[in-house]
Amino acid sequence: MEIQPVSNSQDLMRKVPGLFIGQHAGGGKAEQIFLRGFDCDHGTDINVSVDGMPVNMVSHAHGQGYADLHFVIPETVDKIDFDKGSYFAEKGDFTTAGYIGFTTKEALSTSAVSFEAGQFDTFRTVALFNLLHTENQSAYFAGEYMMTDGYFDVPQNFNRINLFAKYSAKTSNGDKMAVSLSHFTSQWDASGQIPDRTVKDGTISHFGAIDPNEGGNTARTNFNLQYDSKIDDHSHIKNNAYLSKYDFELYSNFTFFLNDPVNGDQIKQKENRTIIGFQSEYNNKLSDNWLFKLGAGLRNDNNKDVELSHTLNRKTVLEYLSLGDVNQSNLFAYSSFDFTSGKWLVSSGVRLDYFKFGYEDQLTTAYTNQTQTKAIVSPKLSFLYTQNKTLQYFLKLGKGFHSNDTRVVVQKGEKILPETYGADLGVNWKPFPRMIINSAVWYLYLAQEFVYVGDEAVVERGGKTHRKGFDFGFRYQFTNWLFWNTDYTYTHARSIDEPKGENYLPLAPVHTLTSGLSVKELHGFSGSLRTRFLGDRPANEDNSVLAKGYCITDFSVNYQIKKITVGINIDNIFDTKWKETQFLTETRLANETDPVEEIHFTAGTPFNARLILKYSW
Repeated sequence: MEIQPVSNSQDLMRKVPGLFIGQHAGGGKAEQIFLRGFDCDHGTDINVSVDGMPVNMVSHAHGQGYADLHFVIPETVDKIDFDKGSYFAEKGDFTTAGYIGFTTKEALSTSAVSFEAGQFDTFRTVALFNLLHTENQSAYFAGEYMMTDGYFDVPQNFNRINLFAKYSAKTSNGDKMAVSLSHFTSQWDASGQIPDRTVKDGTISHFGAIDPNEGGNTARTNFNLQYDSKIDDHSHIKNNAYLSKYDFELYSNFTFFLNDPVNGDQIKQKENRTIIGFQSEYNNKLSDNWLFKLGAGLRNDNNKDVELSHTLNRKTVLEYLSLGDVNQSNLFAYSSFDFTSGKWLVSSGVRLDYFKFGYEDQLTTAYTNQTQTKAIVSPKLSFLYTQNKTLQYFLKLGKGFHSNDTRVVVQKGEKILPETYGADLGVNWKPFPRMIINSAVWYLYLAQEFVYVGDEAVVERGGKTHRKGFDFGFRYQFTNWLFWNTDYTYTHARSIDEPKGENYLPLAPVHTLTSGLSVKELHGFSGSLRTRFLGDRPANEDNSVLAKGYCITDFSVNYQIKKITVGINIDNIFDTKWKETQFLTETRLANETDPVEEIHFTAGTPFNARLILKYSW
């Protein structure tokens, strides 16, 4: 992260090999996520957390599992823990394609202030203040402000404020405590997704808009407490408790004048949510060969006034399409055993999740509080064989799931917790002291999927699906200051219930490649040149329409002299014209009598340069 600075915490997800993101609503909305042949939407099939606190939102107004990471200041992140698949007992809901766990810094080594300015009226400033740093205590404060008009023809008027404070302490008996408090607010305008036909006929430019009234605002306030208690030299308990207050309001127009030829099809999605939860985990090293883990926890989401409405100019509500209160609880417990013998490590685990879904429909005259309950057991089993100091083999097996939207569960009576079954077989190889190769073949079966589409208040049935693929990672250190990394993934994703040729999974990535050279601390210089490639992928079930791929190269360089660092970040150095997100959508424009189904897209960033100045003390 020092070599490749980012100004958007959502970009940190790109550190996961094979994971791609795409923004399609002005920079304030959570990005769309792609991983292992999943169009995860905004988080449906990937579990995201920060300091043990969940980021995914269940039964969200826009989409199930919505994971908005923008409340994290990138400069406060210390570690990124990730893995693919559903092989980990401590990871629950949404862990189908994988998980990402971010850990913030316990302490700052220095205080710092940075300023960033660039094209498109972009400005960002970050302040990190070291308030306390002793052997047993530390405290710091971080603040971020960002504004930009963006590269679209219609200014985004985007701004974001982030505040974060953390206190950490160690006691004489070995206990550890960390308390953090954060507040985030953001608002923006957006150009949305535009149809190919309007760009081809010159009606609008590649960066134009059909409905310039899209956009929204969101806010989140978090309190997080972590306490690790040492019992003896062989055992300890990890505790985590959190409280979040979350507000969300989004205006979109995906179909323009398809449903309402007079007023247009603009919609509003809104919610007011409170999340409270905790998790405790007991760890005991029973012997040199056995490690035991036992955990339990609870999460409750109380989501008021979850709204989908037809609006005009972001001011007038023309019709309520869906409005109600969601109350969803997840009680869980898990246990695992790790056994080590010679060159073998065997890890086994099981997880139990119990859900209670409740929904009160405010559009009915009578009081209706509909509820459903469901439990699921998820076993896990992994093997790691270390042949020698340079070669390891692994096999991972596991069952996972993601929950469905409460409105699907209680109103439609559909499958509540669609399960997945997966397997990874791979190798970690270090042929030379400065080279590491990771590779794996994998398979994932999804038993059934019913997705509540928050944009339309309808249910889409996905049926049974399977995905299989190959992951390859390569790291090489040429010298003490020059590094090369490459990651490639291939995925074959298909529906099981549909006939061959009509069983493609729309927007499922097939080929992805990231590669880059990085320089670290060469006479004060650090920087990187990195490329990401996403291949063409099907946009519909028969693969007759393609979502075109892209290849983008970014560049960054920093020079540090004493306490001052000067840097330049350039996105898309070759100024490639590309489509960051794409959807096959049926729309009708104001001057059209018949609807047209074709690719709609949000343009990716053109050449975008930013200058960074940082002072540390």
